[in-house]
Amino acid sequence: MAGQQPSSTDALPHKTRPTLRGSFGMCASTHWLASATAQSVLERGGNAFDAATAGAFVLHVAEPHLNGPGGDLVAVLATAADPSPLVLAGQGHAPRGATIEHFRAEGLDHVPGAGALAAAVPGAVDSWLWLLAEFGTWELADILAYAIHYAEHGVPVVPQLARVLATVEDLFRTHWPTSYAQWMPGGRVPQPHATLVNLAYARTLRRLSTTGGGETRIARIDAARRAWRTGFVAAAVAEFAAEPHRHSSGGDHAGVITAADFADFLPSLEPAVTAEFRGVTVAKAGLWSQGPVLLQALTMLDHFDDEQIDPSTARGIHTIAEALKLAMADREAFYGHLDPADAKAVVSRLLSPRYSKERAGLIGAVASTAFRPGDIGVTPFTPPLVTRQHAVQADGVGEPTVQQTGETRGDTCHIDVVDRWGNMISATPSGGWLQSSPTVPDLGFALGTRLQMTWLDPAAPSRLAPGRRPRTTLTPTLLLRDGSPMAALGTPGGDQQDQWQLIYLVRTLALGMDPQEAIDAPAFHTTALPSSFWPRTWTPGGLVIEERADEAVIDELRARGHDVTVSGPWSQGRLSVVTRDPDSGVLQAAANPRGAQGYAAGR
Repeated sequence: MAGQQPSSTDALPHKTRPTLRGSFGMCASTHWLASATAQSVLERGGNAFDAATAGAFVLHVAEPHLNGPGGDLVAVLATAADPSPLVLAGQGHAPRGATIEHFRAEGLDHVPGAGALAAAVPGAVDSWLWLLAEFGTWELADILAYAIHYAEHGVPVVPQLARVLATVEDLFRTHWPTSYAQWMPGGRVPQPHATLVNLAYARTLRRLSTTGGGETRIARIDAARRAWRTGFVAAAVAEFAAEPHRHSSGGDHAGVITAADFADFLPSLEPAVTAEFRGVTVAKAGLWSQGPVLLQALTMLDHFDDEQIDPSTARGIHTIAEALKLAMADREAFYGHLDPADAKAVVSRLLSPRYSKERAGLIGAVASTAFRPGDIGVTPFTPPLVTRQHAVQADGVGEPTVQQTGETRGDTCHIDVVDRWGNMISATPSGGWLQSSPTVPDLGFALGTRLQMTWLDPAAPSRLAPGRRPRTTLTPTLLLRDGSPMAALGTPGGDQQDQWQLIYLVRTLALGMDPQEAIDAPAFHTTALPSSFWPRTWTPGGLVIEERADEAVIDELRARGHDVTVSGPWSQGRLSVVTRDPDSGVLQAAANPRGAQGYAAGR
């Protein structure tokens, strides 16, 4: 694995570690145990989809404050047999009982940020199992053996996990006793580097891996999927969630998710939405994600020369931030789980050359503090614009991502894998983190809170409605050159995910940086957008930047009108990437050093 510090005197001064290079297989993720697991699968003959699935289940155990089995995922993939980029839609939909009328009757004007009312149908586990059956080669029992081992023998408590648990200790003790029993053994918050087990989840995985049997590998996986969707998992979740419990609203509510809702969810593959930047095709999920934000921003920036978008300069940071504000305003105004025909029409307009040029022309020399969606012939939705100082806060809510101060509480997870045959996948699992809702004691995990991204407004394109996917922030990326996959990348970070990926793409595709150097360089993001997470605040003109940025650059940004917050030196972004040269077959991998968790592995 790549080390935390440069391993030799000839290492580049702007890199914390080398970009890995090889020809056999490469993995990168937000936790070293997941990267090591994925590489182990490759070494034992598995392909990229086997490896990613095994690594993802380990992430449930190693980073439970950042994702869980009750959550969701989005992945972009390409197979060696067919390089066309496809999106695995592992985002669950709203339950049948999740109506605007029900939430209003509960006295709510927003979907809470924590508690089972905010739970979409869990999509992650069933989607990983479906992917394994369709594109993998391994037996399910062998895939799950890694996660079972760590759940039974324990994982080291990373400092971020210890901080999150300390934050929600009172909530767990007072209102969520099953979570207190699971995550604070002996009645104490685990300290950093202590060992934490999850025996209940180990039992759940063992039941999934041995249930039903079957004569073929796919039949055995299908039996596990039935146990999840219509068997013991669905039944346990439905029974537990029906008990009223404390939500972030301050009141007690029962969840509306039922066993029938589990049976309604099915993973699906969709064609990716694409755009070109500097001769490279960028592939993303559609309008039910925030993926087109990256595509919109890139098409705007393609109207500027390299010097004008250099993220090491104030001019470059300003230009990138302004493009992101415009794209994010369009996200709020037009994105959501639309009918396929409507979604196709909206995407076509948002990514049209004429519209991109028009939007790029709005980027002036001074920071905008306005909410500025464009004119695409569709009535835009304007969300309530609540500033942070007027918002109500609560423990355990939202996505545990980077705060506006730059302080890191943790965030989502990510994993990338490429194998020697050319299979490639970028996946962002999230939701179901331990602080999202009370732990289901028989299963060892909590439900997610993705419905908090919906609005209780029938006019919103991302409105709450039974059977509709909430608009997710999960947004992995696949790059192609001349139709051949060349990179898989992504990052946790909620609303920052496409922002940090945009900086990486500018640095590598426009400025020619090495992957690890681009990841390590000082990062930034704008907060001048309505947050996707409860309590849905925004900071007009807000810009957060790492203190490693040049002081003169920060001064110029303030002079241009940005409301700048200087965060810690290594506080923004957790990006990882794997690459493959379509001509030579040479593989590369790089991972984020921030937080000392992310690692790349390969040879």
